Amino acid sequence: MRRKVLVTGAAKRIGRIIALELHRQAFDVAIHYNTSREEAEDVSRKCGGAPIFQADLANVSQIRRLFQEVRDQFGPLDCLVNNAARFTRLDPLDITEAEWDFIHDVNLKATFFCCQEAAKQMREIGAGRIVNISSLGGIRPWADHVHYCASKAGVIMLTKALAKALAPQITVNSVAPGVILFDSDERVEGMIKATPMKRPGKPEEIADAVHYFLTAPTFITGQILAVDGGLSQR
Repeated sequence: MRRKVLVTGAAKRIGRIIALELHRQAFDVAIHYNTSREEAEDVSRKCGGAPIFQADLANVSQIRRLFQEVRDQFGPLDCLVNNAARFTRLDPLDITEAEWDFIHDVNLKATFFCCQEAAKQMREIGAGRIVNISSLGGIRPWADHVHYCASKAGVIMLTKALAKALAPQITVNSVAPGVILFDSDERVEGMIKATPMKRPGKPEEIADAVHYFLTAPTFITGQILAVDGGLSQR
């Protein structure tokens, strides 16, 4: 039986590659987007006409609507990939309450409520897999991304706590990407040089790690897999 997976933030970047890879691996993929409808439709076409669903994940009522629509159209979910996230760079002394909330509303709060809604559906079928995309920034501190690092560290602890709370029916694991380049960025050249593998990661490598957790033995839960070329060990 083909498994049903929802990928949040699947219209662009890493989320797009995750959706494409899971489709290639014979998952039935549901594609979430917020504002990038054209890009989501392109991913849908490449995933054999996969259904697309719009929601602003900063709003919990929209999260609940999203999961109800997915259930109605798609059936109860077997799997969830929490990929949607926000990222900004700010001096910590310049971070405002609005900027803090802008990051945490999606990166941490939405991740929890998406897990909650997905777990309700997974409990119906007696099994499920959740993969949360965290970050190297949740493992190692970045001075100009204090608010982002705090949100992703929260995702890591959320993953571990939910793995205990949702066992034995549902596994919860996290993939923590290191430097993944889509465009040239001089600011991360130092991080690439410090990476033991001496290169940035590829989004396909993140997708492979996600696929691993979605198909791994159920005895593997509460784990954080840093896909970072060894940078977290420096």
